[in-house]
Amino acid sequence: MYPNVAPMSARLNLTTRKSLLFALAAERLSTFYEHGQWLTEAQGATLAASWLARHDLSLPHAERKAFSALSDALARELAGTLSREAGLYTAHEMMEALSPNYVSDIALDLMDECERRLREAELAE
Repeated sequence: MYPNVAPMSARLNLTTRKSLLFALAAERLSTFYEHGQWLTEAQGATLAASWLARHDLSLPHAERKAFSALSDALARELAGTLSREAGLYTAHEMMEALSPNYVSDIALDLMDECERRLREAELAE
């Protein structure tokens, strides 16, 4: 590594970290409602790596696993507190909100929840 170049993980500001956590939780919730099963931690870490690569970013494997576990907890909590119909709607809203052109009040509230969880887990940097 060049001494004057910051590692890519340093570029992951709070907004990017919230977006990553949100995207992982959306994928997990959507997969649960579509296929009736939860992604494993390893699958979540792989999804994190793919998401990061699409944005020309990276994180160490340990941090990707932490994001995977955090997104799993969020998605399971949502599924456990919502009716099936509300869960399907929430998953749909989250997946739609992955597009920057889609605005959703539910997604905005969940982004705030992602920030709260990142701060609690000390992953907000």
